[in-house]
Amino acid sequence: MIPLFLVLLLNWRPACARQVNITVDASKITGNLEATTRFFGADEPNEAVYPDGEALIHDLGNLGPHQTYFRAHNLLTTCDPIDQTEPHRLKWGCTNAYTEDDSGKPIYNFTIVDEIFDTYLANGVKPYAQASFMPKALSTSPDPYTFYFDPSSEYNLIYVGWSYPPTSWEKWGELNYQWVKHCVERYGKAEVESWYWEVWNEPNIPYWNGTQEQYFTLYDYAVEGILRALPTATVGGPEVAGGPDGDWLGLFLDHTVNGQNNATGGKGAPLDFISFHAKGAPTYFDATDSSPGHLQMNMSAALHNVEDAFVVIKRYDSLNRLPVVIGEDDPDGCAACVTPEIDYRNGLIFPSYTAASFTRQIDLAVKYGINLTGQLTWAFVFDDYPFFNNFRVLATNQVNKPILNIFGMFGKMQSQRLAATSTGQYPLESVVEGSIRGESDVGVLASISDEGNKMAVMIWNYHDNALPKPDAQISFNISNAFPGWTEATLKHYRIDQSHSNAYSTWLAMGSPQDPTEQQYTQLKAAGELQMLHQPTTVKLDSGEAGLRFDLPIHAISLLVLEGVRGL
Repeated sequence: MIPLFLVLLLNWRPACARQVNITVDASKITGNLEATTRFFGADEPNEAVYPDGEALIHDLGNLGPHQTYFRAHNLLTTCDPIDQTEPHRLKWGCTNAYTEDDSGKPIYNFTIVDEIFDTYLANGVKPYAQASFMPKALSTSPDPYTFYFDPSSEYNLIYVGWSYPPTSWEKWGELNYQWVKHCVERYGKAEVESWYWEVWNEPNIPYWNGTQEQYFTLYDYAVEGILRALPTATVGGPEVAGGPDGDWLGLFLDHTVNGQNNATGGKGAPLDFISFHAKGAPTYFDATDSSPGHLQMNMSAALHNVEDAFVVIKRYDSLNRLPVVIGEDDPDGCAACVTPEIDYRNGLIFPSYTAASFTRQIDLAVKYGINLTGQLTWAFVFDDYPFFNNFRVLATNQVNKPILNIFGMFGKMQSQRLAATSTGQYPLESVVEGSIRGESDVGVLASISDEGNKMAVMIWNYHDNALPKPDAQISFNISNAFPGWTEATLKHYRIDQSHSNAYSTWLAMGSPQDPTEQQYTQLKAAGELQMLHQPTTVKLDSGEAGLRFDLPIHAISLLVLEGVRGL
């Protein structure tokens, strides 16, 4: 039990706090709560084998009981034999998986890809393997092939030789066959069957400098090669970028159902999962000549991407129960870019946005009857960069950012969703249409284990504006919990300014770029998921219990209650 004086201290609330009532009925299961948040990815595949990258891969593989997957670009890109700085640079990576001899005969070399996948698997992470980008020897427009990107670069400079169709569709198909065949030989059939295999990235923008029909051909030949090597492989796509694109996703789905397969000549193309991307649109607001204004997030932009895709998928009766993965699901569009609009990545806005946004996407999937399987956060780490450098990453110099801890919280959620209400939560349709611009969104996501003996309840206090807001004074009540039991243990996890927040700790140190050993140890500890207070015991009265606590703006609480039968 927590001493009474400590309970009173923890429950102290300023007079200006906003009262929010949250209720959870443990007897009302609304459906399964899938482990959708265990997907991550990055442009730079080789970062996984550098020290910081491997340390983060280890952390991702140990977030909780559910399987983690990692998606990376550039797994088939060709290295520059002269440039010794690659593959360690922004928005780039290379493996030399495919080259040709002087006579044009293919040379396959999967050594670098193996090192990347070996790192994943050794740390409990499985590949979400992406067939991309085009090797230089296969590109129809090979020069220029590489590029040099810095955080302020023009984005369009990246779309060079790797983004073009192949000189030979048959060679492209055979490359995919040889790659998957090699993986089966190296890792075993059962292991490779458990991976995702997807074709390319965002073919509806210049990541693909070919036509839509050429992308369909690219897909057909890649999938034919993959399935020739492993008929039970899980294949899919098209990973289209969110936003207006005509009916790109619909035309692709129609091709897989009704089109002529360019590789086999048959009807349609195999499709085991559907993928697309969703991005928010942060900006600065109320700027004047004398003031830069303030950051304003835009959750609505991402949710529109999601809803638009779900509407398209529902049109296809034979496809609309397939697994769906939001293959890049982020508050903005470029992880390696650094502009004023991305000034949310180090602190609390990123994790609270993720909690509120991902929950609304789950709600949209329920609304449209979509089998949402993955919400992939496009954020990883860049080795040997300054501390808290504003890249969209999960860790910095092996110190976890607050954003990583929201996935630790999601990992503690149980397998079935419970009915939960909050008087401070925006309706789904309101957030889709107008984001969160009035009072803050004090929302809740609740779950219970299959055995019925463990509950996990996530509560967030989010607003789009990076401005001060009142604390939320939470009145939390549960009913029908743990029938026949008299007590429950409570673990209250928290992400706020003083918990699970290495960034605020680093700022309080004076923002050192060369921290002492003692400071670094403190930063490491501050980056771990922490509890608001020591575990305590909650008395149950016929399955009912109540708690009171304050939740600051952009903070997140996770309440984990486990039934105890008592004496």
